[in-house]
Amino acid sequence: MSEVTNIEGSDRAAIMVMLLDEEEAARLLSGLSPDELRTLGTKMCAIGEIGPSTIADAIASFAESAGQAGISSHNRIDNVRRIMTGALGEVKADSLMRRVAPEGEARRTPALDLAQWLEPEVLIPLIAGEHPQAIAVLLVQLDPVTAAAVLAGLPEELHTPVVHRIARLGPVSPEAIALLDDMLAQKIACTHGKAPLQMGGVREAAEIINNAARALEKRVMPAIGKIDKKLAKELESEMFKFEHLFELDKRMMGQLVREIESEVLVDALKGLEEKQRDAFFEAMSSHAADGVRDDIEARGRIKRADVEAAQKEIVAIAKRLAAEGTIVFSSGGDDEYV
Repeated sequence: MSEVTNIEGSDRAAIMVMLLDEEEAARLLSGLSPDELRTLGTKMCAIGEIGPSTIADAIASFAESAGQAGISSHNRIDNVRRIMTGALGEVKADSLMRRVAPEGEARRTPALDLAQWLEPEVLIPLIAGEHPQAIAVLLVQLDPVTAAAVLAGLPEELHTPVVHRIARLGPVSPEAIALLDDMLAQKIACTHGKAPLQMGGVREAAEIINNAARALEKRVMPAIGKIDKKLAKELESEMFKFEHLFELDKRMMGQLVREIESEVLVDALKGLEEKQRDAFFEAMSSHAADGVRDDIEARGRIKRADVEAAQKEIVAIAKRLAAEGTIVFSSGGDDEYV
């Protein structure tokens, strides 16, 4: 294979990652988004032989020390798989590698291969008549946005049992994976032997609910609370959103606002409509509220990322106060969840 000579930005990033040891690369990759990982993984698998001059071009500041090295394409896909597994875990790494290096994944063909490439409207009629447990096993292996769209398209009576099973899934045996094989009419080659795979969990279920319509959340969460109150509390904690703060009463909102730095509050409220800001202003004195309004006006335009970062910081404070019992949120049912 000839050496790569003409490289672009994503090629340079791929070379940089491959120069790191596996532990450092895994730590770096763990902070990237799925789209970034997909792009980077594709480049790492496809870039070919990388010679010294290309390395010097990719990392000019390290050219003197790294310019004598090279990166062989031998066993490239296996090397990339190990790095991705360290960053993402085995199940998600399998899914990513099937996308970025499908020709190297012929031996890895579990039943979810087809599902990873199907649109929600194609998946929904395939699984609508299946047992909630089989549906749960499938959804946790999909992208959360896709899984949410599939869940929303299923009959309403399936929503609660499927979410409940996702949150309580735990170890899944090869026999359960085989159910997906039958459901999708495709043979699978089980790459994990007889060892069960750890799938699902509260966080996976919360991610799917977060990406689903608000109406689904309002219907499923009270029903989950009736089945399993402890689980409902865990889900509520994981799926906590900034919008949930609007449900706080004036006293609890006041306790929250007192914990927030002024600059953080201004940035967070900058991204809200005036009516939404009222939930915060009503918990302040009129003088303090007017001061924050003036600061918002004086702040000018700010990046959406800065608004979201400030809102996440406030959510973290609210979750801490909820854990301490200082503030309480209602799930929308008869019971309340901290």
